[in-house]
Amino acid sequence: MVGGWRPARVIETRTQTPSARSIRLEVPGWTGSDAGQHVDVRLTAEDGYQAVRSYSLGSYGPSTEVIELAVDEVPDGEVSPYLVRDVRIGDELEVKGPLGQFFVWRPDQELPERRGPVQLIAGGSGVVPLVAMIRAAQDAGAVESVRMLYSVRSPEDAIYRDEVVSAAAAGVDVRWVYTRSAPPDWEGTVGRVDADTLRDAVWPVEREPLVFVCGPTGFVEHAADTLVRLGHDPVRVRTERFGGR
Repeated sequence: MVGGWRPARVIETRTQTPSARSIRLEVPGWTGSDAGQHVDVRLTAEDGYQAVRSYSLGSYGPSTEVIELAVDEVPDGEVSPYLVRDVRIGDELEVKGPLGQFFVWRPDQELPERRGPVQLIAGGSGVVPLVAMIRAAQDAGAVESVRMLYSVRSPEDAIYRDEVVSAAAAGVDVRWVYTRSAPPDWEGTVGRVDADTLRDAVWPVEREPLVFVCGPTGFVEHAADTLVRLGHDPVRVRTERFGGR
């Protein structure tokens, strides 16, 4: 149930990267969300000016009145610089949601014909809703059916890096792609995601994975188009994109 705008109080912030941080909000009356959904966030200035932006939820689940966002600062942005640099514990925002019904994963509710391994592909801050799916997989005891490919500019740019590393230790097959600089002990190549990378990292076509791709528009379009060329059923490739190429 989406409903109208709800007051939301900041109860925790955590620096994720030099340009991103996660924010936990207490939202009275929140009825829960599915992994992969997002919310609209509304800020109101003292003069009444309002700005609204959409942010993915890193949290999921029923009933809890605490939600979690992770925001990457957009240069010259209107809302993200405030959320990344200035918002403080106790500050009041407004949220509307949860929103989105297509880019969601419900591990216990998938129809039999749609069950199968799950492939997560993230570019940059596109990892946020996919972390919610990893959390859902862990709660459902389904980590061995999940693979993740996470493309970032450098190790320092990886949002939720520690949690993704922990998920890998717990059984999620995680592959990293570094587009600009890699860790000192990195034995792979440095560059953008290409067909060979996807062929190697993604569940084989014959396993009929359900694929979730999230990130900048250019990244998502390239990854989704390549997956289809590799033989993946377009119906099983779900995408979520945001501005920038």
